[in-house]
Amino acid sequence: MSQGPLMPKATAVWLVENTSLAFEQIADFCKLHPLEVKGIADGEVAAGIKGLDPITTGQLTRDEIEKAQKSPDYKLKVAVSKVKLPEVKRTTKGPRYTPLSRRQDRPNAILWLLRNHPELKDAQIIRLVGTTKSTIQQIRDRTHWNSGSLQPLDPVTLGLCTQIDLDFEVQRAAKDRPALVPAETGATLLPTEISTAPEPDENEEHHRASRDEKLNVDSVFAKLKGMRQAEDEEE
Repeated sequence: MSQGPLMPKATAVWLVENTSLAFEQIADFCKLHPLEVKGIADGEVAAGIKGLDPITTGQLTRDEIEKAQKSPDYKLKVAVSKVKLPEVKRTTKGPRYTPLSRRQDRPNAILWLLRNHPELKDAQIIRLVGTTKSTIQQIRDRTHWNSGSLQPLDPVTLGLCTQIDLDFEVQRAAKDRPALVPAETGATLLPTEISTAPEPDENEEHHRASRDEKLNVDSVFAKLKGMRQAEDEEE
């Protein structure tokens, strides 16, 4: 996996303002979502962030940018730095670190996540915005000290997490969600010819049974009469 720039959003701001690179190229180089780059171009994301020139910081060369501007499918490559920096390992334990300037926006982001993605677990919200379980519960129960002033705000727009991180947690929550059990449908519907057929008349059924019984009695008497005639003839 290629390493991105040191300050991805600041670098993306500079590339949007000073180059004609495609959103996908900037997103790929800065390890951001294309929608984040589009939001930067529209002024909806990274408002107030000053652009960082990747050429002066030695992360890109001017020739590399010109090559990418001529070919929209070309992927920018980070320039090889002559100074080796120690690798910073990110710990997986504990909540995500949130800058002081963004911490006041966390309750609004939590409210947005609870309303728009109720399938997310508390641990996932903690990973996304760097909060605590008690804070999430207070906002959910509306017992937070500032509940009356909270407004649901997208954590991606606030810069608390990336769209990629949010999409990953949402997809993970969808996989962990148990499959829905189909509700009972009740009795099976009868065929149309049966359900629309008229109900049998009780009198008609009674007459039919009487007629069948009479036919059986007549046939018995006919047999007896024939047997008597045969005996008379023999005598």
